[in-house]
Amino acid sequence: MARKKVWMLVPPKRTKYQVPEEIKKQVGEKAENLIQTILKPEHIKPPPEDEKFNYIVDIYTKWYRSYFYFCSRYRCPGPNRISEFFESRFARLEYAGNERFNLSYMRYTGQWIELLTGIALDDCLEIRTNPLYFP
Repeated sequence: MARKKVWMLVPPKRTKYQVPEEIKKQVGEKAENLIQTILKPEHIKPPPEDEKFNYIVDIYTKWYRSYFYFCSRYRCPGPNRISEFFESRFARLEYAGNERFNLSYMRYTGQWIELLTGIALDDCLEIRTNPLYFP
């Protein structure tokens, strides 16, 4: 049996940009302000009375290559836990060059879903209004 040839469109690969130190510093400062003023007061609550549910103990950020992640740290108080703490990344900014970013959120399947592309930093930090980007 002969194999049929199938033509399909392959999108071009994205260019990975080196993030300038000035941009890293600017993003870090604005993100830290967002975390301290909005995210931590809204999402970090006292430990629940029921010892079997995980809860958020910290929200922080970190850079990895050209990606800037918003992360939350959870505590597992239950007796059947694997470890006492674990990290969950809930939002990601990818540097797209020319002081523009691509904004993604972590889907429940563990896949990053990119919703906004080529937007300014101030628009990216509007994650406080969209529940998809909540920890």
